[in-house]
Amino acid sequence: MEKHYLTPEGKIQLEEKLNHLKTVKRPEVVKRIGIAREFGDLSENSEYDAAKDEQAQIEAQISEIENILLNAEVIDKKKLDADVVSVGCKVKIYDEDFDEEVVYQISGSSESDPRKGIISNVSPVGKALLGHKKGETISVQTPGGVVCYKILAIEI
Repeated sequence: MEKHYLTPEGKIQLEEKLNHLKTVKRPEVVKRIGIAREFGDLSENSEYDAAKDEQAQIEAQISEIENILLNAEVIDKKKLDADVVSVGCKVKIYDEDFDEEVVYQISGSSESDPRKGIISNVSPVGKALLGHKKGETISVQTPGGVVCYKILAIEI
């Protein structure tokens, strides 16, 4: 099974989302299916089809979140080493191609949000940074080509 890294906050958010799906969204869609059934012929009932599609999406989300939580490893920042890039730390890097400094938070894939500077440990850049130290330069194969980064700082 794939291990899912989560921050304590990320785990709480997933648990809250799972609870909402189970206690609010699931009953709502079941109710809509029941109402749509009352309209008669199900073969031409677009309300019924839409509700069944939504039900399938909700059940898929529930299953995915349950799987993530089942295989979650919560990141304990007290155990992180500020000398080495690991999941849960922030990394300040120098992008040699664009001549700019960038800060990334390395997270598990379920919490990543590249627009906010939170990248996954399985993304090309995240994977390449893991295990490296301040001062090291790494090359990363990205969809746009090879990019070189120098690690300027590691924060927990």
